[in-house]
Formats: sequence, structure tokens, C-alpha cells
Amino acid sequence: MTELFVGLMSGTSLDGVDGVLVDFAAEDPSGRQAPSGLGTMKVLAHAHHPFPEALRDELLALNTPGGNDELHRAQLAGNALARLYSHVVAELCATGPWEPAQIIAIGAHGQTVRHQPRIDGQPGYSLQINSPALLAELTGIGVVADFRSRDVAAGGQGAPLVPAFHRALFGRPGEAGAVLNLGGISNLTVLAADGQTRGFDCGPANVLLDLWCQQNTGQPFDRHGDWAASGQVQTRLLDLLLDEPYFTLPPPKSTGRDLFNADWLAAKLRQLDGSLRADNVQATLCELTALTCANAVLTQAPTAKKLLVCGGGALNRHLMQRLAQHLPRVAVQPTDIRGLPAMQVEATAFAWLAWAHVHKLHGNLPAVTGAEGPRVLGAFYPG
Repeated sequence: MTELFVGLMSGTSLDGVDGVLVDFAAEDPSGRQAPSGLGTMKVLAHAHHPFPEALRDELLALNTPGGNDELHRAQLAGNALARLYSHVVAELCATGPWEPAQIIAIGAHGQTVRHQPRIDGQPGYSLQINSPALLAELTGIGVVADFRSRDVAAGGQGAPLVPAFHRALFGRPGEAGAVLNLGGISNLTVLAADGQTRGFDCGPANVLLDLWCQQNTGQPFDRHGDWAASGQVQTRLLDLLLDEPYFTLPPPKSTGRDLFNADWLAAKLRQLDGSLRADNVQATLCELTALTCANAVLTQAPTAKKLLVCGGGALNRHLMQRLAQHLPRVAVQPTDIRGLPAMQVEATAFAWLAWAHVHKLHGNLPAVTGAEGPRVLGAFYPG
């Protein structure tokens, strides 16, 4: 017997859509327990579709407040994203003997374009471009979406949501560890030896690295971090970048392109006398990510001996080397060593969150998000 779910994720880095097909059959839903290791689930297929350039440009533009046509454009972009999601689902089904009718639900996160979880001390919002109803129509499969809003309504940050999954998958009894997701934004999950779990967004990762690379080389990203490795870290620029109040805020906290964007970087660069070589700026941005993440590990997970890294940044050799340099007593390794490739972790997490929604299990951790209590996350759109 199988219990198939699809997880879809398009993250802050705007590099494309990752999809996974996951079988959760080994878990007995009547036990009301979340999966506790790789033995309870199996990723059957993975697919990645890059964003068409026009859709990527539109999603990026929607991250910046615009004119009155913004709502219209957002809805059309959501429809375009749903069509791209449907292609990923079709590709996943085509990789093996799986029919759409066998899939219980798709967990579709959507594309975050605004993240303001607290406004004047009151619950705010976290807005994802998506069209789950259209995705259900196109695939014939039920869709679980809008994962963040219930946690925000309960007074939480609505992010990060992956720590519960990290605990379920990577936690080991009596072992202290940590999981670092290097997507557009970096977020850390602290897995305490006593079973407690904490997590928060550290700051920018690929969001600034990709931005600077695109502006100065025309390439979508700095492959393996080779361009950053060719430059030299500029101490004064690094100090200016680190002079951001967000970095010293205590958890729970979360962030996104609302703060760390082209305007933020340009304002920092304007404070310097004279121009900097582009490769030196890239090296400094890489060091910013490595240093803020390492500081988060040292202050929030001081007993961790292993740091498992996932997301696109895990493929950035230079960034991984800088992390290891700042964490000499911690083994910095991609999640591949625990059986799940770094590029599949987030999509699998949203398949798991869809699984939790269907079985009416809470998907948030109040200790992570600051919500008033555990909540079942997401809204369901029948196929």
C-alpha cells in the first residue's frame, strides 16, 4: 500500500520549481505521530523546472510595490506558476508507474512576494503568489496551499516552517545537531539533544549572491562560488553589511526580500568611498552569509557537532568552505549523507506538511515561529 504526496517549492532565490513524489506509507496515521526518520518515508522521484525568464522577471517585479495593476499582474503570475507546477507534477508521474489518481495531495508552497508577519505588534501577513484551485483543475489532484497564514494568524512568524520536518527526518535521540537551509534566505534549525527544536531565519543567502552575479556577469548564479572565490573580502563593506539590526534580533524571527534586496545592498555600497571590484563584492556577500550563519550556530547551537546543509547554497563549494572555516569544531556536510539530497529537502518538507494537513496533525512549532500554539497548516482544494 502506498500513501503518495507531491511537494512543490519555488523559493526566494527564484531559480525555479523543485518537485518531489514521496511515499509516506510506512507511517500509521492513527498513531498521530509525525515521521521520525528516513525509514518512514521514501522519495520516489524528483524534478526541477527553471522559471521561464518572463515569469521570473514578473515574480521579481512583484516583490517591489508598484502601481494599481499589481493585483492583476499577481493573479496572472499565480496562474502561470500553477501551470509550471502542473508540468512538474506531470514529469514526476512520468518517471514511474504512478497515476495522478494515486496521489493523495500536492503540497504547493507558492512564491513569496511579501512577508510582514507582525505589523504594529499585531498579526500581519505572509503573501505567496499561487493558484491552488487552478493547479487542482490542471492535475486532478487535491492541493494543500497557504501554509503560512494560520501560524501568522496565531501570532507567529509563519516562518520558518521546515524545522518540524528537519526534526522528524534528521533528529537523533540524545544527539545535538543543526540543519542549515541555504536558499534565497538562510534559516537554521537547532536540534537539541533533549528533543527540543528551535529555528529562525539567519539572513540573506542566495538572494544577494544571485542578484549581484546577475547584475555583473549576466549569469543566473555563481556556480560553485568560483567567482566569489576569485575575489577578496572587503572588511569595511562587510562591517557595513553586518550593521543591520535584523542580525541582532533574538528569535523568533524571519525575513525575506522585503528587507534584503537590491535597494538594501545599493544603500550599503553608497556608504563607501570609491568603487569596489565586482568580484570583491561577491566575495564579501558570500562571507556575510557564511559569518551570519556560523554565528547563529555558535550562539544558538553551541553543542552541535554536525551541521547538515541543504538548499542551493549546499552546492556552493566556496560558501561551504567558508562555513567550515568559521566552524572548526563542527562537521559541515550536505544532507546527502543522511539520505536526502540537498536540493530535495524543502520540496519534501512541503509534501510532509501536506501529509500532516490531511491527517490533521499540526505542522508548526510554536517554539520556532512564536505562535500561540500548534496549528494544522494550509487550506485544501479538492482535485
